[in-house]
Amino acid sequence: MRDFLDAIIEWSGAREDWRPISRWAVWAWLAFYVYFLIYAFRAHGGFLFIDSANLVVHEGGHLLFGWFGPTLGLWGGTILQWLVPFLLAAYFFHERQVAAFVFCLFFFFENWLGTATYMADARAMVLPLVTTGDPEFAKHDWNTIFGNLGVLEYDTAIAAVIRTLGWCGMLACVGWLTSRLRFTPDRQT
Repeated sequence: MRDFLDAIIEWSGAREDWRPISRWAVWAWLAFYVYFLIYAFRAHGGFLFIDSANLVVHEGGHLLFGWFGPTLGLWGGTILQWLVPFLLAAYFFHERQVAAFVFCLFFFFENWLGTATYMADARAMVLPLVTTGDPEFAKHDWNTIFGNLGVLEYDTAIAAVIRTLGWCGMLACVGWLTSRLRFTPDRQT
């Protein structure tokens, strides 16, 4: 097991080849993430300030993926909402930029919280709907998706799993950034 964990650490470049980041920068980022986690926890699944940006990307996903048919157009909002920060994280992972990688990956997982809130509303449909088209033809994405999949009655259970994974992912990002303190010099030259 120890060899497996060492292989993951080496694969992630924890021991080498990440661009250097100063200790004060790591501490500043950690303070930001802790503050954000407290802010998100206190919102209890409610609207977070970052959700305005996530909503724009989500709605853009419907338009972009709508070119490939109505089913992909329906899923496209969530696909693009998750894909944008994930691809940015992958880019910064490739470039070995610690702060940018963690930021994008953290907000990739933060998007799961908003998605979970939307999923949990699939049966109740009390959240206001936003659309880029005619509001009279607006559909609740997850009501339609879960209905088509035959799992509508499990909307809150599925949402709870997605929300938990989102929290775990955000906490893992903070944990990984914290582990970077072992590899940062006391002073940046």
